[in-house]
Amino acid sequence: MSVALAAQIREGTKKSHTMAENTGFVSCFLKGVVDKASYRKLVADLYFVYSAMEEEIGKLTDHPVVGPVAMAQLNRREALEQDLTYYFGDNWKAEIKPSPSAAAYVERIHAVAQESPELLVGHHYTRYLGDLSGGQILKNIAQKAMNMEGDAGLRFYVFEDIADEKAFKTTYRSAMDMLPIDQAMADRIVEEANHAFHLNMNMFKELEGNLVAAIGKLLFGFLTRRQRAGSTESAAA
Repeated sequence: MSVALAAQIREGTKKSHTMAENTGFVSCFLKGVVDKASYRKLVADLYFVYSAMEEEIGKLTDHPVVGPVAMAQLNRREALEQDLTYYFGDNWKAEIKPSPSAAAYVERIHAVAQESPELLVGHHYTRYLGDLSGGQILKNIAQKAMNMEGDAGLRFYVFEDIADEKAFKTTYRSAMDMLPIDQAMADRIVEEANHAFHLNMNMFKELEGNLVAAIGKLLFGFLTRRQRAGSTESAAA
C-alpha cells in the first residue's frame, strides 16, 4: 500500500516550519543579519548532523522504505567539509565539536536508524528537500551579509550533481509517494519530521545567543566610538 507521503509531510509540518522561520537566528538570517562566527558554528553543527544522517542512510540503501529516497546527489557531508576548511583551516576536525543541541540531534538520528529506520524518511525530507528548495536564496543572503564572493564557504548550498532542481524535487516526491508504507507509518513519519524541525530549532536557539552577543559587541563598539568622538569634539571646543 502506498500513500501520498510528500503532501502529508508538507501539510503536517507547516506549523513547525513557520516556528523554525520565526526563531531569532533564522529571522535575522533572512533579513540579512548574519554573523560569520555564528554561521561557522552552524556549519560545524550541520556537519555532525549530516555525517550521522549519511552514515545511517548509507547502510540502508537496500531498505524498501529508506532506499528509494537515499539519493546520493543530495549528500552534503563533502560540501560541509569544504566549508569547514574555509572557516577553520585544514585542521578543522580538531577545531570543532557539536553543540549540545547538535549532539542531541545526532543521537536521535542514530536511535531512529536502530529502532525504526523508516522514520529516517521524515528527517531526510525535512533536511534535504529544505536545503534544495531554499538553498540558493540563503546562499545569496549569506554572500551579501558576510561580503563573500563565489561559492567558497558556502558550498553547503551548492548541489553540483543536480542540474534541474525543480525536476529533481518532482522525482523525489514521486519516490516518497510510492514508498511501501501504510497510513499508520505515514503518520509516524510526519510526527518524526516535526520532531526534526524542533531539533533544528534547538540548534538555532543556541546560535541566537552567539548572534545576540555579536550584535551587542558591535553596538557597544559603535557607541564607544561615538562617545570618544563626542569627547574629542568637546575637548576641541
